[in-house]
Amino acid sequence: MLYLAVYAFMTLGAFAVVAMLRKGGLEGEEIEDFTGLARRQPIAALLMLVFMVSLAGIPPTAGFIGKLYLFLAAVNAGLAWLAVVAVLFAVVSAYYYLRVVMVMYMREPDTAAGLMPRFASSPAMTVVLVSAVAGVVLLGLYPDPLVSLTASAVLILK
Repeated sequence: MLYLAVYAFMTLGAFAVVAMLRKGGLEGEEIEDFTGLARRQPIAALLMLVFMVSLAGIPPTAGFIGKLYLFLAAVNAGLAWLAVVAVLFAVVSAYYYLRVVMVMYMREPDTAAGLMPRFASSPAMTVVLVSAVAGVVLLGLYPDPLVSLTASAVLILK
């Protein structure tokens, strides 16, 4: 339940960034669409960085906390082999998430293609992005309220 809540913040935020860039004239379907985004749209790149790092499970983000509790639950249930498999798959997925970050920050934008998308913001999208970033960062730094809430929800269901 904890990871589901955390995952909702991460994916909602990442897809909101893609939607805003798409509305601004960038497809966002291929990793190459994010080439040099940090120079073209630094705010969009920073937001996507936070979401990708969290999806990769790097501390101090909520994605790390969610994966940590997920792996610990598997070990506590006597399924250590499953936790090992999950960690291996998390490492593989981190490659793909961090590849997007590398493309955004380490490659120069393609000026020949003329891709200069705008960051098509709206009040509703701003609220979504601020909420998602706040959830990812705050739950990464201070996960206790959500951990307590999910623990009490599990006790109620039993």
